[in-house]
Amino acid sequence: MDLPIKPQSESKQLTDQFGRTINYLRLSVTDRCDLRCRYCMAEDMVFLPKSDVLTLEELYELSAAFIARGVRRIRLTGGEPLVRKNIMWLIRALGAQVTKGLLDEVTLTTNGTQLPNLAAELYEAGVRRVNVSLDTLSADSFKAISRRNKLEAVLEGIKAAKNAGLQVKINTVAMRNFNEDEIPGLVSWATGEGFDLTLIETMPLGDVQGGRESSYLPLTAVKNQLDQRFTLKPSDYRTGGPARYFTVGDTRSRLGLITPLTNNFCDGCNRVRVTCTGRIYMCLGQDDHIDLRAALRSDSKEENLNRCLDKAMGLKPKGHDFAMSDGEMIGKVNRHMSQTGG
Repeated sequence: MDLPIKPQSESKQLTDQFGRTINYLRLSVTDRCDLRCRYCMAEDMVFLPKSDVLTLEELYELSAAFIARGVRRIRLTGGEPLVRKNIMWLIRALGAQVTKGLLDEVTLTTNGTQLPNLAAELYEAGVRRVNVSLDTLSADSFKAISRRNKLEAVLEGIKAAKNAGLQVKINTVAMRNFNEDEIPGLVSWATGEGFDLTLIETMPLGDVQGGRESSYLPLTAVKNQLDQRFTLKPSDYRTGGPARYFTVGDTRSRLGLITPLTNNFCDGCNRVRVTCTGRIYMCLGQDDHIDLRAALRSDSKEENLNRCLDKAMGLKPKGHDFAMSDGEMIGKVNRHMSQTGG
């Protein structure tokens, strides 16, 4: 399947009410995952019925609509995108748009468990870099945070990705009383492997057992800790995401910091998120959304999709509402990260 995509010159570039160009789509392909990370999912997580989830063909049609409106980068997310049946069909279809010059890249965020079998195929499909979520190198700690004993599979997946020629970036959620003492070791390991590593503050998305305040670890404190061990030089490197980067010593690796609570990163926001059910969220930290599925399944899908996208641009806020106040997280949203797309 190769849907025709109008040249961007024939369509209006997506631009929000603050004049920000929206050229980056984070597209969730499933809410399901083979891990159950405590900061991402509830213990008794209830997944969507398959009938509510867009088909792969519909996900491609949505992608085509965004590409026609000037989106240049698409990141596939979940849940775990690689557990979606036949997902390589969609990745190949999007990779073909990179070959044609209509996309700059297609990437994905993954937990790494499926990479031992799929890394080479991803490269062949046109993917050149992946983000792998990894919060610890301890098998016991990995099992505790993910509720699954799969660290070995993840490390095998990371190795397979590197061997396949994929650029690997490690994403680590920094958590007090869990991995804060491991972070320097993770930085050393990542730089030794030639990987970038991005640290992320926990965000108030969905209710989880025990709440989030007890595990919140401000990255200002982590940065001060790392400065005692590493030479961190500010970098102007950008990937289109919210991270601020530092080069690590004399290596080619970078350390990224994503700080939604200690340092709002929204001024240059260039992205929107679409869930696997077709809801477009203009901001990760707000609940406002528009249903694209109805437009996609209508008789005049192109017209209705463009109308929805224009409406979304008018509703995109200047920034999220996440913040800390007197030790409490404010600006909480009800949906879990796995439901929105990481």
